[in-house]
Amino acid sequence: MKLFLPVAAALAFTPSIAVAETPDFFSAALCEPPYSTQSATQLYEAAEEMGQADTSSLGAAIYRLGEPIERDGFTTREVVFAGMSVGVLLDGQVAAEVARRYGLQPEESHLFGASSAGFARALPEDQQGMKDLGIISIVAREGPAMVVKTLLACEFVSNEDRQALEAYEKGEN
Repeated sequence: MKLFLPVAAALAFTPSIAVAETPDFFSAALCEPPYSTQSATQLYEAAEEMGQADTSSLGAAIYRLGEPIERDGFTTREVVFAGMSVGVLLDGQVAAEVARRYGLQPEESHLFGASSAGFARALPEDQQGMKDLGIISIVAREGPAMVVKTLLACEFVSNEDRQALEAYEKGEN
């Protein structure tokens, strides 16, 4: 009986496991797991608990992290929700490095001039959980609105939005 007493005492004073952990926003930006409205909603709700969003730039809600996240040589201090995407703002203009690291290819579109450098990779067919509605991709973009930052995001683009952008670009050429 004496053997179990220290264990029981230690358990009595152990902090609750129910303490909320910060979600892995960096993995979410890499589409791990692939984008879904359910996972995006859960991430957004967790970000809301971190404090008030800055909505003054990029047409997005940007939340400041309590602590920086470092992964694969990149650092982020901010989580971004824009349209149907969830991502992080990486320190520095590192889109080309991100593209090399995660196998992204140059984008043909520059989103109406909003990005000066953009890279993307659509997820494999078996990870396209919303394929009837659109395409899920990992994207890395830099642009004039993101001073010394790079957006890394898991992005869902509806078939309608993709077709509209393609039609616009064809008309522009």
